[in-house]
Amino acid sequence: MISLFKRAKRSPAAELSTGRARVDERTKNLTKRLKAGEIAVINHADLDRVAAESLVACAPLAVLNAAKSTTGRYPNLGPSILVDAGITLVDDLGTDIMQLREGQEVTIRGGEIYRGSTLMAQGVEQDAATIRANMEDARQGLSVQIEAFASNTMEYLRKERELLLDGMGIPEVETEINGRQVMIVVRGYNYKEDLASLKPYIREYRPVLIGVDGGADAIMEVGFKPDMIVGDMDSVSDKALTCGAEIVVHAYRNGQAPGLHRVEELGVPFIVFPATGTSEDVAMLLADEAGAQLIVALGTHATLVEFLDKGRSGMASTFLTRLRVGSKLVDAKGVSRLYRPRISGGQLTWLLLAGLAALFAALMVTSGGQALIGLIGAFGEQIWNSIREIVGLAPSAPTS
Repeated sequence: MISLFKRAKRSPAAELSTGRARVDERTKNLTKRLKAGEIAVINHADLDRVAAESLVACAPLAVLNAAKSTTGRYPNLGPSILVDAGITLVDDLGTDIMQLREGQEVTIRGGEIYRGSTLMAQGVEQDAATIRANMEDARQGLSVQIEAFASNTMEYLRKERELLLDGMGIPEVETEINGRQVMIVVRGYNYKEDLASLKPYIREYRPVLIGVDGGADAIMEVGFKPDMIVGDMDSVSDKALTCGAEIVVHAYRNGQAPGLHRVEELGVPFIVFPATGTSEDVAMLLADEAGAQLIVALGTHATLVEFLDKGRSGMASTFLTRLRVGSKLVDAKGVSRLYRPRISGGQLTWLLLAGLAALFAALMVTSGGQALIGLIGAFGEQIWNSIREIVGLAPSAPTS
């Protein structure tokens, strides 16, 4: 290992930032314990949008990346999201930075990282200019990724032909889906905003709610309960797993399922679905095979950049799965823009009563309204007296 621990003279003109480090190879695990004002230490090449947004939500002082935040593979959005949020980003620091212990205090001066007076690592502090240059280089290499995407698509189709074309290997589920609308929630792009905008749709149509890993917690955060949870169970809470939803553990084709031991320890019933694709693909295939009338995808990957954000291994499966269920698939943003809540009979009744009450109150406080009420009362009294005379009763005494 190359030693980077050496004494270095500090430049008095450089701006210092000091905080406690939180260290994790997996960014989504780190964000579960990262607090405001701390320093996130990650090893995340091509920092994607979802990871960057989850980091921004934690409000760290800085993000130190052992890898390059943009490798040039594709124009990823993560670095610009961090910098635009005012968070210091230093990347390409090398793996030695991952040797920091949890809670150690570190100081950042430009691209230099110190522990006490010891220089631990040197990297590149990103700003708007460096990110712009990196993005331009990445756009020039995008054609290579498109070629890789096409090749990967054919390879995935060869491996999963029976699953995609004939539905072979898709397990039966207990959740009643046939003929119903289904909403698949992934904790991905703009999922919070889309969920908030679709709460009236969920209340009215009561779709089957399928949470993909942490998407189950997102459903519960807005006041609903998932009907099914699909995934490898690495980012979903115990509370969601024990809420009564049907559990579908996504396993590799060889039968290995990293999340299996967790659901076994919780003692909740589950079924296993071995498939090569991603968990959101598994959820779509399950819903389609079970006879869903409509599939609303929320927080899922839809564009080329989003496919690349997910990583090359997941691109082809998502693309081909969307082709299979395309006639039923609707993006959540499209639903929120087209959906208009229907007014029920009960709501119309209450609206009419409220209008009549407002009209009566207005008549009572105006002289013209009081005169009108008096005329209506006198007319009603005349009709009542006529009725009494017809039935042989004495007319009632006139009111003063």
